[in-house]
Amino acid sequence: MPIVKALDATMLYNRCDPQQFSFATTDELPDLTEVIGQTRATAAIEFGIGIRREGYNLFLLGQPGVGRRAVLQRFLEARARTETTPPDWCYVNNFQQAHVPNVLELPTGKGQQLKRDMDQLLEDLRSAIPAAFESDEYRSRRQELEEEVKEKHEQALDELRKEAEAHEVALIRTPGGMAFAPVRKGEVLSPEEFEHLPDAEKKRIQAVISTLQEQLARIIHQLPQMRREGQRRIRELDRDISMSVVDNLIAELKKQYAEQPAVIAYLDAVREAVIENTDDFKTQEDSPEISFLGMTISRPGGAPSLRRYRVNVLIDNGATHGAPIIYEDNPTLANLIGRVEHLSQMGALVTDFMLIKAGALHRANGGYLVLDVRKLLMQPFAWEGLKRALKARELSIESLGQALSLISTVSLEPEPIALNVKVVLVGERLLYYLLVAYDPEFSELFKVAADFEETMDRSPSALEAQARFIATIARQEQLLPLERDAVARVIEQGARGAEDAEKLSIHLRETADLLREADYWARERRRELITRTDVQQAVRARIFRADRLRARLQEAVRRGTLLIDTVGERIGQVNGLSVVDLGQYAFGHPSRITARVRLGRGEVVDIQREVELGGPIHSKGVLIFAGLLGARYAPDRPLSLSASVVFEQTYGAVEGDSASCAELYALLSALADTPIRQSLAVTGSVNQHGMVQAIGGVNEKIEGFFDVCREAGLTGEQGVLIPAANVKHLMLRHDVVEACSAGKFHVYPVSTIDEGIELLTGLPAGERDANGLFPDGTINQRVEVKLIVFAEQARAFATSQAQEDLSS
Repeated sequence: MPIVKALDATMLYNRCDPQQFSFATTDELPDLTEVIGQTRATAAIEFGIGIRREGYNLFLLGQPGVGRRAVLQRFLEARARTETTPPDWCYVNNFQQAHVPNVLELPTGKGQQLKRDMDQLLEDLRSAIPAAFESDEYRSRRQELEEEVKEKHEQALDELRKEAEAHEVALIRTPGGMAFAPVRKGEVLSPEEFEHLPDAEKKRIQAVISTLQEQLARIIHQLPQMRREGQRRIRELDRDISMSVVDNLIAELKKQYAEQPAVIAYLDAVREAVIENTDDFKTQEDSPEISFLGMTISRPGGAPSLRRYRVNVLIDNGATHGAPIIYEDNPTLANLIGRVEHLSQMGALVTDFMLIKAGALHRANGGYLVLDVRKLLMQPFAWEGLKRALKARELSIESLGQALSLISTVSLEPEPIALNVKVVLVGERLLYYLLVAYDPEFSELFKVAADFEETMDRSPSALEAQARFIATIARQEQLLPLERDAVARVIEQGARGAEDAEKLSIHLRETADLLREADYWARERRRELITRTDVQQAVRARIFRADRLRARLQEAVRRGTLLIDTVGERIGQVNGLSVVDLGQYAFGHPSRITARVRLGRGEVVDIQREVELGGPIHSKGVLIFAGLLGARYAPDRPLSLSASVVFEQTYGAVEGDSASCAELYALLSALADTPIRQSLAVTGSVNQHGMVQAIGGVNEKIEGFFDVCREAGLTGEQGVLIPAANVKHLMLRHDVVEACSAGKFHVYPVSTIDEGIELLTGLPAGERDANGLFPDGTINQRVEVKLIVFAEQARAFATSQAQEDLSS
């Protein structure tokens, strides 16, 4: 088997040649107008916003920073400009059921006009109605009606008085009311004089008075009926006067809204309410305040009695051109579906239709609503409220407190509004897949998924598009122009971010941040252009700000607190590599992996798993190489060993299978009793056939071991074994590339476990010959011999135990 050679320095960093660009600075490049690298996502967005069928709402999934919102906004704005502006929506009083306000759908811009017209109508009524009731004509007609009732009453009394006088009885008024008394010669008899009258005369007078009293009682009983009849006739007069005023004013409004049947019906209801409640307009209430027990209390929007005739313009699209596009950053239930507010008056909470407030769905009705799905799911009941509105295709405003019966105050039940909106959710892939799996309604309501890429192929056209994007950002952000060398360095950093030398990152936010930081360093140096040096300084400064933990680990290795050997040889010990991801920054560092073997029952103990510090993927890797060990070296005999593998000096969880190669190398070294070069570190996963598989974070891992070796002193023997499949992912730091070019550090691509063990031990791995035997002195032969010895010892031990059991 040929010895694996170290990679040439040119394969460690895929440099972007600035000479391929035809421009000198980014000022010469036009703005980028198309979306780069998102063909699949843009096709999905175009389809999703174009199809007008129920349930075809969109979900934009991908990592934050790849331009989901920017791409969406571009397509939405282009589409919305060509669409019809939605109507206005108003809430008005329901004069039959005040707790169920009515909704009016009006042509665009008509909502505010109706509000102004109704306000003007109220002003006109407040002046016209009092004027009509204070006119001489009205006063004379009312006086006639009142005098007519009074005359009827007085006429009945006069007739009774004349009848009484004919019988020598007088009708007199007393403090206690009206009474009858006998008279003689025009004088009322005193009680003594009445007693001296003959008995017959007294009986006659008493009989007459009794009859007269009955007639007086009938007259008095008829008086309220007369008054009620008078009041009825006065009300008819008032109604006639009101109708003459109101009909003229409302008739003018009806002409303006003749094509709006709902407004005509509302005006008819207003007409009836005004006519029935003219007293509301007879008193001028110019002050919006009332006094109660010495306190001044503000009235909301004027007198409450007149407030019910006003118009609540919920949605005014008069200034909107095309379909609305609404971004709701705080998608609470109330902010989505609207709310009914309350006012505190005299210790009580009151409300009316004027306190109905619109939500994001109201504002986006007839257009598009964009929501962050993570924020949406974090708000109580907001997700359910959104789904309910989309399924019903109407908006019903209901407060959370009312829905949960948390408040007992009087509230409203506004009439629902028809809903026609396209909802776009923006979120991570994990949230999308969780919703698909656990919410059966989600797939019915969000049928279009736009999946955004994080990388694109590093082709010449892609490089040109990336350069134009950089130029566009520089102009939009008012940054200094970039030299083409600087553009090349930004592109190279994008490839590093993509973790692939053959790809480019489409993480637009990261690119924009790098440009802003490079602009800062260029201005600090009083430059007129951003150079490659400025971009490199921005990268170094960003790492320096975030690498405190990496520096502490490097210090611990340098001071001998963390035991890492970079020279010498050890049996059963190898340098493994892992990555620490801090979110905005990730770095690699080496860990010592050791293995011990002895006679046993074929167990490979993963100490990390035994103490619950190993994740499932790491445990899977251990089980895989344990299977490889048995199948390769003990196919026809029991695997009679007990082995333990551990990451030394690790006190947190270990996850991933990228150390399975290193763990297997340590175990093979222990079995073969052959030392491993400590100047080399290992990363890579292994399958059951001994093939080395690709892993993530290869650049960070190489750099992490390089930093340790540089601290200890580069000898020219140090290096890292990586899977051959990871060579295309290499975009190493310049200092690492320079060290490799000078022969002070090495990167070895390996495809199999045999290639790796040869590099680590300096001995051939060995392959089975025609007889199925490994050559003498090879690593594989030593491992197999050791396992055969273990098997014979196990058999001998089992025989001895059986004989002892028989003898006993």
